[in-house]
Amino acid sequence: MKRWAWLGFVGLMACHDEAPSPPPEPPSDVMPRPARSCPFVGQGTSSPLRAMSPAGVEEPRRDGREPVLVRFRPGALVSTTVATRAHRAAVERVGGHVRHEWPRLHALAARLRPEERQALTRNPDVLAIEPDGWVHAAGLPSLAGSAGEHTEGLRMIHAPQVWDADGDGTLDTGAPTGEGLQVCVIDSGWDERHPELQAAYAGGRDFIEDDDDPKDYSNALQVWGEGHGTHVAALIAARPGSGGRVQPGYEPGGMVGVAPGASLLIARVLDIHGRGRMSDVIEALQWCRARGARIASLSIATEQPGELARQAFEDALSTGLLPIAASGNAGTSDPQTSPPISYPAAYPSVLAVGAVDPQGHHAPFSQSGPELGLVAPGVDVLSATLLGTASCSGVEAGGRGFVSRDLDYAGQGDYTGPLMDCGTGDNTASCGQGAPPGGFIALLARGDSFDFARKVTHVMEQGARAVILINQAPEQDEGSFSLGAPGTWPPVVSVSQDSGTQLQALAGRSARVRSLPVDYARLSGTSMATAYVSGTAALVWSARPDLTPTQVRELLQRSARELGTPGHNDLFGWGLVQAFEALELLADTH
Repeated sequence: MKRWAWLGFVGLMACHDEAPSPPPEPPSDVMPRPARSCPFVGQGTSSPLRAMSPAGVEEPRRDGREPVLVRFRPGALVSTTVATRAHRAAVERVGGHVRHEWPRLHALAARLRPEERQALTRNPDVLAIEPDGWVHAAGLPSLAGSAGEHTEGLRMIHAPQVWDADGDGTLDTGAPTGEGLQVCVIDSGWDERHPELQAAYAGGRDFIEDDDDPKDYSNALQVWGEGHGTHVAALIAARPGSGGRVQPGYEPGGMVGVAPGASLLIARVLDIHGRGRMSDVIEALQWCRARGARIASLSIATEQPGELARQAFEDALSTGLLPIAASGNAGTSDPQTSPPISYPAAYPSVLAVGAVDPQGHHAPFSQSGPELGLVAPGVDVLSATLLGTASCSGVEAGGRGFVSRDLDYAGQGDYTGPLMDCGTGDNTASCGQGAPPGGFIALLARGDSFDFARKVTHVMEQGARAVILINQAPEQDEGSFSLGAPGTWPPVVSVSQDSGTQLQALAGRSARVRSLPVDYARLSGTSMATAYVSGTAALVWSARPDLTPTQVRELLQRSARELGTPGHNDLFGWGLVQAFEALELLADTH
């Protein structure tokens, strides 16, 4: 075990949960994802049960009130308490409902009808009324899996060299691990059942359902969310040797976070569809700071800037909280046409994080610009997800295994039966007249339509108990597809065009489709990159708790590995975050 000693000193909706809208066609600018092997069928791969849904349009409220942020002019009242009461009274006099109050910011969040807003605007103490804009999770759907506890992304940022220098899988005595530091994860909540996170949890708040149980779950609908907050929280502080269910033959410990000794505060501001309001983000910042957090990790994004939000993040930084946020996932393969960095990452007080792939190349979806501070791994990142909502799939036929990938929302199970070629599944007679009464495995050509739910429904009505979708694009391997929404789906997997041709030649023979539940998923997005930087900041701060947020930020940027043109650039900021190098720089700076 390596022993460490440190000497010297260095100079991101408050709304009701509602039914999800079908997700869009997978973005073409996301790099093809490598298949993962399921040893029980020779070869296979995995995908999450639930796909990330984009931020949607809020249903009109029955009372006609809309969420707003109200800023007041700093007055000459004797105390902030008196001023806060006066601000609340001003809103309530016009008939509005107050949701959150922020005395330090001379502001509050409220719901107002149009006529109430107009009346409040005439109040001379009101400086401005802003929309309470949407924020959304900055993650993209990908595939599930499991691996040794030192994942690819962890090694890429040199985190194991900090606390497991000899590579024996045990934390080195005295090494910085984030111990003593609280990281506040402002996201969709967490799965409190996941063993990776139970020891790291230090408290939470649900700003969606207004209680102290921030799990990623709708009590009204009795439905779990999409696991986004669990994924990023585990990247930051998953504990070693405490894994959930993994693929057969893989490391049973699951994975470990960047800062495996850090404590997590969980602030739920996104609903089960990954949407939230900026007012809840601002309220969460206040809560995080009051609970003693040093880092706020915000894997969320919005395209709407706001003056009150800008002030709130400046205030957080000035009082000792370092906000780290995702640059956004609306980028394109051409940086010249890519939209600017999202908010809150684009605010000067926030450390903006973009994503790179495992080779260190710019991830096309990652938004870029002059505000970008750092980049970190953000493509096919392995981490924890909601228990049992990811799956590992495999196909066997003709004595061999075929690489496959579950469709998002597909069911889990193990079925053996004859293969039947059902064409493109465009109607309820697509499988022909010879469908065996005991069920079968349907082979479906992808065709030009992405309405896979309709295709699968057609073959299910004909007796299909499992479905294999054949991708028609050779360059995409088995592809990445979705059934659009949860349902009573059978196992549905996709295979490459080449594998599909071989399986079609085996029509009529017995085959097997398996979909095994696991507790880990691979996701892509600047959300994941943000978590890596947040964990690295926790390592640095745990080694030197007396540092200021600005000193920690500067240290991470100075120690980053340059990518692209030397110095700062719009694609990579100051470069790829490097945990070991940051701590070396810290030790060398007096």
